[in-house]
Amino acid sequence: MLVSVEDCIANLRCPVSKRPLEKIGDRLLSVPANGDARREYRIIDGRPVLVDFETSVLQESTVETTAAASQVERASYSGMSQLIKKMLSPDKDGTRKHIEKLREQLATLQGKSRVLVIGGGSIGQGMQPLYEDPQTEIYSFDIYATPNVQFVADAHAIPIEEGFFDAVVIQAVLEHVLEPEKVVSEIWRVLRPGGIVYADTPFMQQVHEGAYDFTRFTESGHRYLFRRFDLIESGSNGGPGLQLMWSADYFVRSLFRSRIAGKIAKLAFVWAQLLDRFIPEEYAVDGASGVYFLGRKTDRAISPQEIIEHYQGAQ
Repeated sequence: MLVSVEDCIANLRCPVSKRPLEKIGDRLLSVPANGDARREYRIIDGRPVLVDFETSVLQESTVETTAAASQVERASYSGMSQLIKKMLSPDKDGTRKHIEKLREQLATLQGKSRVLVIGGGSIGQGMQPLYEDPQTEIYSFDIYATPNVQFVADAHAIPIEEGFFDAVVIQAVLEHVLEPEKVVSEIWRVLRPGGIVYADTPFMQQVHEGAYDFTRFTESGHRYLFRRFDLIESGSNGGPGLQLMWSADYFVRSLFRSRIAGKIAKLAFVWAQLLDRFIPEEYAVDGASGVYFLGRKTDRAISPQEIIEHYQGAQ
């Protein structure tokens, strides 16, 4: 379950210095060390905004004037449009299974587990059981404020002390950050020794969220990104059939300069995603719409030679 904003504030740190913070009115001020200047962060509508704007794609003036609202316009659906949306973007069975395996890992711990959700502005696919688990304390942030987050932050500089979390979930986020390796380094830092990470990231997907979409990963590239983690499980998440359906959408919308035409084409190819269940993993992974990684924090990084062996062993 989500911890309260108040409980979360007690564990927040300055994103630059990683020093503790003091709450003074509607501000959080970093506790200085070695003569460093105090850094100041605003609390907007009850949620701290802990962003180093000098190094972030976020603009401080925009965050303040919009009360940390999302800079990406997201459509809302109801009635028939909601039904069609569900057909075109169904929940992935694989994601639910992966999150369940994460929960199985956490169930071996004594007491409650602390889990950080990066990009938690909305509750991701398959995540609801984790949020509902009374033995799981969820800390969540995004680059915009919603009722599902306790603070606003940039994942390149996570405002939490090192070794605080038992697990980190980063679902459909790494394509939206400028420096994925820096973000993964931050994930490694905030995890306790032996802590678990779950990530799923697009591979063969078209641009979404416009100016805030930057990169893609093959399965082995994704594995190497998490090279300081022991592999528990990895592979495709959403197969070639799903990718084909999305490609039909973008091909037709580009050809006819029409989003509506693209959605009609996507609907015509909705059957393609159903065939993914018949495609073996070794054939699906090189044409997958997305990939995932479940791993455990370690002090050893895999070598460049080992990533070649990883790919060859999966074939």
